[in-house]
Amino acid sequence: MSSPQNPAPDRKREAPSGVGLAARVDSALGRGVARVTGSALGTYQTAVLRIGLSFTWLFFLLREWPNRHELYGPDGPWSWDMARRLTDDNRAFTALMWSDSGVWFETVYVLAIVSSALLMLGWRTRTMSVLAMIGVLSLQNRSIFVGDGGDNVLHLMALYMVFTRCGRVWSLDARRAARREKGPGAGSGAGDRDMTGIVLWTLCGLALVVAQTVGDTRLEWTADGPVPGIGWATVLWGLWAAQGLWWLARHHAPGEPRTVLDAFANLAHNGALLVIMVEVCLIYATAGWYKIQGSRWQDGTALFYPMHIDYFSPWPALSHALASSGTVVLLLSYGTVAVQVAFPFTLLNRRVKNVLLAVMMAEHVGIAVTLGLPFFSLAMIVADAVFLPTSFLRRLGALVGRAGGRLLLFRRGAVPAPRKSEDGAAGTRTLVG
Repeated sequence: MSSPQNPAPDRKREAPSGVGLAARVDSALGRGVARVTGSALGTYQTAVLRIGLSFTWLFFLLREWPNRHELYGPDGPWSWDMARRLTDDNRAFTALMWSDSGVWFETVYVLAIVSSALLMLGWRTRTMSVLAMIGVLSLQNRSIFVGDGGDNVLHLMALYMVFTRCGRVWSLDARRAARREKGPGAGSGAGDRDMTGIVLWTLCGLALVVAQTVGDTRLEWTADGPVPGIGWATVLWGLWAAQGLWWLARHHAPGEPRTVLDAFANLAHNGALLVIMVEVCLIYATAGWYKIQGSRWQDGTALFYPMHIDYFSPWPALSHALASSGTVVLLLSYGTVAVQVAFPFTLLNRRVKNVLLAVMMAEHVGIAVTLGLPFFSLAMIVADAVFLPTSFLRRLGALVGRAGGRLLLFRRGAVPAPRKSEDGAAGTRTLVG
């Protein structure tokens, strides 16, 4: 007689399956945590955001320099008293409400220009990102009715960029860090006292002290801040203290304390990068779905009307030529809606996403030319760049670097080294070099 089947082997076979699944989940979670805390992701993408958004804001401020008093200053239709009453209601942050002095306005405007220029170059990016954010919020919240949509993108991105490590590549900070690593005391923090950073940190602390003790700046600790329960005083002093703590760890505790702070910095960077990507998707998704609900977009005639508005027609002949064809207007209207609605879903396929990115950037170039909205288009193109492949950005950076090097050699009048002959010897010089 055959012996009855023993269920024990079945239990032994099932156990490894459950244990293996749990182990794989734990391993995946461990790799994910190590990934988001061990390195800053998308450093090239955040560098493009830093350069592009700073350039857009700087270009706008310089272009509107002759009109600055009418836009944000004392000569504007939205007076200082009206702006004061508005900010009392919406609790928006703006340093221009600290004083109605013309000198103070000029100071804030110039500081906005300087901070955006230095952030674009990547000089002291941690400090300049905060100062650039203050400049953006101060001017835009002073006159919220001035803008074309691109100001909203700049407003949001200026807040998010503070938490990114956007100076890791393509910046003066990156070049200084590379030189420090090659110099004496590399990796230990010794030999680099960073007096410029100490002076800048001290001046920022003194400015905060003056801002809270002189005048009615409304810098609260627990109210009227970027998030409920946290005031702007808490945010600004917290960022100031974090910068000082980072300096102390780098110079006096380069071991585990610096590793922990570096992990928190990477986590903040990766979280902010994720928020930026989600924000861009929300912008396109909401714009596309709201367009679907409009009757003009449904019948394909929506773009016909702005092309006949003089304010949005910098090139009337071009606008009228496009609007004269019903087929072109129909295709552009439907194509705009389709691209905006489909964009978040294309992130699931890298190749389709890259193609759609090129289409969307071309669309924004068309908006800039036909509707006369260059700053809005440039801000959106820069925001789209967060989804560009890293390999493409590296090749683009190398190409720009080579072009810059050749231009520098041309300006200096440098002569290239003579070619070597086939046998390896240097070619002889002639009258023509």
